[in-house]
Amino acid sequence: MNKIITNPRELAVKTLVRTQNGAYSNLQVDSDLRHADLSSVDRRFYTSLVYGVLQHQLTFAYQIKPFLKRPDKTDDWVLVLLYTAMYQMQYMDRVPKRAIFDETIKVAKELGHDGIRRMVTGILHAMDRKGLPDLVEIKDPIERISVVSSVPEWLVDMLSQQLDVEKVASIFSTINQAPKQSIRVNTKVTDVATLKAELEDDGYDVHSSQVASEALIVESGSETLTNTLAFVDGKFTIQDESAMLPVESMTINPGDQILDACAAPGGKTTQIATRLSADQGGQITALDIHENKLKQIQANAKRLQVADVIKTEALDARKVDERFDDESFDQILVDAPCSGLGLIRRKPEIRYQKQPSDIDKLSQVQFEILNAMANKVKIGGQITYSTCTIVNQENIEVVQKFLQNHPNFQLQMTKTDLNLKPNRNEPDLRIYPDDYLSDGFYVSSLIRTK
Repeated sequence: MNKIITNPRELAVKTLVRTQNGAYSNLQVDSDLRHADLSSVDRRFYTSLVYGVLQHQLTFAYQIKPFLKRPDKTDDWVLVLLYTAMYQMQYMDRVPKRAIFDETIKVAKELGHDGIRRMVTGILHAMDRKGLPDLVEIKDPIERISVVSSVPEWLVDMLSQQLDVEKVASIFSTINQAPKQSIRVNTKVTDVATLKAELEDDGYDVHSSQVASEALIVESGSETLTNTLAFVDGKFTIQDESAMLPVESMTINPGDQILDACAAPGGKTTQIATRLSADQGGQITALDIHENKLKQIQANAKRLQVADVIKTEALDARKVDERFDDESFDQILVDAPCSGLGLIRRKPEIRYQKQPSDIDKLSQVQFEILNAMANKVKIGGQITYSTCTIVNQENIEVVQKFLQNHPNFQLQMTKTDLNLKPNRNEPDLRIYPDDYLSDGFYVSSLIRTK
């Protein structure tokens, strides 16, 4: 029988090690909290530790180097434990230093042996005496951005070749801020003003989004949003502002036949569905390669009261020829599988788990999916291509390759309800994490001309 953990610091170490080994932070946090026995205060403390260390891991790795005699021989969990102490020392002013030291040493003793306890004690006191390295002294600008923002150098270098270094620094200066909590109003059953007033009456601090017309930003409230009656009744869903833009850019008629080629978990599918009418024959076909993920789409559709216009099918989007005739759809959404590098603020571990080789592989898959859709949209119809990443290799370069292979398509100006970036020089829309403090996103609009 597994021990039920009651110490938030010990639980944070275990969660972080599992995340380093490939677990998704949000799923791992939820799972570990379910199997622990923590008070509400300790749960918040634990969550702060986990995400704080994930956000600053490379910074801590740089700062700890002078204090490690044998870094290659130090167990991963010991490093993580020390990182939790460093996070408390630098970012949690209300935690007394003595408590940080005593509790960290206690966990070292609990999880290791006496030698590790002595090593952890020595390192903590050495940090206290000598102070941590000054990051301002890092001369190389790429390395400095990498260490200060805790982002791998390869990613800083890649973006620096696509954007000016000031913009890169600005992007990464914001990614370790807490993400906003945004919701999409389900216009099938309510409207933005009505839901805003309802949530405010329930004690939530709510304001309108500057990014998406159907979005609301919820700053605080008395309970988790998913526990509210409004959520249960399908009046809203949890969705980032930027993630609403691909559908917002589509001009959808109530009777349209639409394909969502990479649909799970279904946020954009249900967003499209609010614009369709079953009475007028409108339908969205939602594809995903995994059958179990379709169940999540179906559950969301039922709660949001749009299941009557959604049809789900388990299919690899690259194989649409096996299932659909040419010119079957008025519009197609390709929200392609991607590296997710626009989501670093929300999923901080992504920056450590991805490699340049992943981007190369994903860009090929993205092109194959987009290429497979070319004949499935009607003449005059639109393919909307989007990703939640911010590197050209997965965005405009995929689109350009598609256009080279399909001269019967044209890239037109991507439009949004709130007219984002009206003076941009390119027709596609590129949202970076520092633009509106939302997720990074890419949206392009491809019109079939013949």
